[in-house]
Amino acid sequence: MDKEKKGIWGSHIAQSRIKSPDVKLAEMLFGYFIGPFGALLSSGIFTSQLQNYLTNVLKLDLAFLTGLQLFSTILIVAANLIVGQLIERTRTLAGKARPWVLLSALTLSVASVLMFIVPFKDEVARMVWIAIAYNLYYAVAFPIYNTANSTLIPVSTRNSQQRSALASFTNVAGLGVMGVGSMIFPSLVSMALKEDQNLWFVAMLAVGIFTALTILLQFQFTRERVTEEGGDSSEQQAAPPIGQQLKAVTGDKMWWLVIIFYLCFQWSGAMKNGSMTFFCQWVMDNSFFGMALGDAWGVSQSLLAILGAIPMAVAAVFVVPLSNKFGKRMVTFIGMVIGVIGGVIAGLGNGQIIPVAIGVALKCLGSSPAAYLILAMLADVIDHIEFKNNIRTDGLTMSIYSSLMVAGTPICNAIFSALLNASGYDQSADVALNIAGQSAAAQTAITVSYIWVETIAYAVCALLIFLWTVEKNLPEEQKAIAARKQTN
Repeated sequence: MDKEKKGIWGSHIAQSRIKSPDVKLAEMLFGYFIGPFGALLSSGIFTSQLQNYLTNVLKLDLAFLTGLQLFSTILIVAANLIVGQLIERTRTLAGKARPWVLLSALTLSVASVLMFIVPFKDEVARMVWIAIAYNLYYAVAFPIYNTANSTLIPVSTRNSQQRSALASFTNVAGLGVMGVGSMIFPSLVSMALKEDQNLWFVAMLAVGIFTALTILLQFQFTRERVTEEGGDSSEQQAAPPIGQQLKAVTGDKMWWLVIIFYLCFQWSGAMKNGSMTFFCQWVMDNSFFGMALGDAWGVSQSLLAILGAIPMAVAAVFVVPLSNKFGKRMVTFIGMVIGVIGGVIAGLGNGQIIPVAIGVALKCLGSSPAAYLILAMLADVIDHIEFKNNIRTDGLTMSIYSSLMVAGTPICNAIFSALLNASGYDQSADVALNIAGQSAAAQTAITVSYIWVETIAYAVCALLIFLWTVEKNLPEEQKAIAARKQTN
């Protein structure tokens, strides 16, 4: 043990600055908001603008993009599952997830920039470069960070209310970067970056540096209290075999309900985010703004993003208190119903800014409980499974969660690329033409992707979360777990 303390994990630099047995403001702010915000910033930009960059700036073939994104999904899922098991088997004084967060300061920041270098003019060489850089980000760097970051929630504390607060802070950070990606960056693209690859590179280089600094901050201000229950790294219980973990999670109905719920929620959101720029370019009537249509689409997208972000920001204040009083299940269910109503209003708006904006605002308000509480719900399920099977499944569950999160963007972008290709989307069309620039079939494909896919998914999510009842017996189950540990 003395030898280990002299290593990197026993050094002053690697030690957590969090000493309190309870979660305090500094931990929430630096470890679960600022850190994740910087780490996920490139992902928020990619979700909103990567499809636009690859399609309209690099002019890559749509069939190539469809194939790349679908093939990459296999690597992404495999990477997340591997990282989850590596985390489960990590035994250090810093914990099992925090060391991987620290590694991400290097891997995620570097990978965020590579797709924007593209040193080749030859089309085939550019495709090869993008394929490698794309997978270095989505199938290597992002799984390492996101799985570790997600695992921090269930191992941070057993206090369900404190976990809800941490999950809320983390997801507010995630939504914040989505706001930057959909509000600020589109205006920067439409008015400054345009199709200049050098300017895209400079912007993403700044993002990469910011990412590295904030991840280092997150590492310093997080603590794994549940991991520490096993004593020091030499005394912690060995991770159960993956077959035992799989049997435990797949044999539990509550686990399936929350995982399928998240799949519908996340993937429909990825479809919406990937098609948002195209909706604002080719479906929204941008003549409303009284400015050049070639610039107005960025303003249109920023406006929709702002009107969606405001109700979510307001909801951030109320979601955790409401969930503590009425339960995560009921608050999330009501939110999904509101989201469906908003989606219908936006869909019937027919590209007119006022009804679309009202519908989007309601849809975002309705999505806020699910967005803020999903990690806390997963943590509750992990405790529930521990009660039933006497094993922790943090790494496996969070690797699957991370797989669904990360794979959603490439899969949905691939589907969207295929829909654009099938609808006759014209990559050479002048965006200044606005509505007249694309065929009715292309506009329909874009509208379905941006509005109706998510609206239908929210209706399914409402049913799934209504059946999720794990909270009912959770306090008693956690007491039984504590008693079992004292006996052992």
